[in-house]
Amino acid sequence: MNEASLIASALEHLNTFCNTHPHRQVGSPGNHAATEHFAQVARKFGFSVEELPFDCLGWESGDHHLVAGGQLYDFQISDYSLGCAVKAPLAVVSTLAELETVEVRGQVLLVKGELTAEQLMPKNFSFYNPELHQKIIALLEQKEPAAIMAATGHNPELAGAVYPFPLIEDGDFNIPAGYMKDVDGERLAAHSGEQIDLLMDARRYPNQAIQVLAQKGPVTGRRLVFSAHIDSKAGTPGALDNATGASVLLLLAELLADYQGYLPVELVPFNGEDNYSVAGQKLYLACNEGKLGGVQLNVNLDGLGWRGSPTAYSFYECQADLISGVRQVFGKYLELVEGPPWPQGDHMIFAMNGIPAVAITTERFSELEHDIAHTKKDVPELVDLSKLVETACALGDLVECMNLSVRCDQAAGD
Repeated sequence: MNEASLIASALEHLNTFCNTHPHRQVGSPGNHAATEHFAQVARKFGFSVEELPFDCLGWESGDHHLVAGGQLYDFQISDYSLGCAVKAPLAVVSTLAELETVEVRGQVLLVKGELTAEQLMPKNFSFYNPELHQKIIALLEQKEPAAIMAATGHNPELAGAVYPFPLIEDGDFNIPAGYMKDVDGERLAAHSGEQIDLLMDARRYPNQAIQVLAQKGPVTGRRLVFSAHIDSKAGTPGALDNATGASVLLLLAELLADYQGYLPVELVPFNGEDNYSVAGQKLYLACNEGKLGGVQLNVNLDGLGWRGSPTAYSFYECQADLISGVRQVFGKYLELVEGPPWPQGDHMIFAMNGIPAVAITTERFSELEHDIAHTKKDVPELVDLSKLVETACALGDLVECMNLSVRCDQAAGD
């Protein structure tokens, strides 16, 4: 298959994921369009496809204002927050010790300083949930403020490039929450003890999304799993995060149209990596309870294809012979380089269960997080389509290499 044809396919997928609708937030019209496109293309190239529905939370917001001391303050409503209309005294806390002792029931609580250093993980997030985050959330719930306003700065590791970032983004948290810039929070703090006027028009509603699973090859316990999250944050085209990863999976499907190998190949566009409930990931784990041990290798794609930046790969729970084999395959491609490990992606679902995994992203991942991820700047124009094609071809070679290894093992056994 020639490069020009694959680049045309990559462009089609990228445009579908990024331009059909303004974002791919789980359960949104854009999210449904993206999962439908993935399923259709995978079927076109001979993959057996399951489309598994799951319940999720829809959310919409409207008007909002905050008035203190006769001044109007700029802020945003946290995604999935409940709404409120409150006229109440303002209380301010900056430290855990202050939060432990303050009495704020029925008041509006401004949270700032060290308490807002990083985004709090959702209450029921099972993959990563620091004890400090759990304690802060528990205290906020115990104190029962009428609403919470967080003054935040930058936290690219957990919240991407947005400024300010939402301290709380959790459909299981039932105190209305908003967020503003740290500098505005300092001004607002001067009104501690005064009555303020806060309106947040927001509502939650039941919704549904789809987790797609695509597989080709013999029905055996062993398999290769290639994954990339297909969802995005609201309000971002999500080109690098992560339309490019989902597009590479579909390019791999095209390369494997005539696949007849020994190892089944599974393509998993996880639907929930940028969502508080990670429902698609949890559904995948539930469907694979007791069967993850059959995964010979997971390769997860997230944030790759940035124009001007090499594509980097890293290893997790991999034995020396597997590392050597992957390096040998990827070493044939000039734009694929070995990079440092990073624990933020869906490959950790496998690595945490002792399954060998390889993560593929951009070499400038920290810059992507700090400047672009989760913002309107994450547009298709940032993508080098040839990098997507190169990665897909490298993965196709990896499938062939691992099948050759199985064939050699079988011959040795005979």
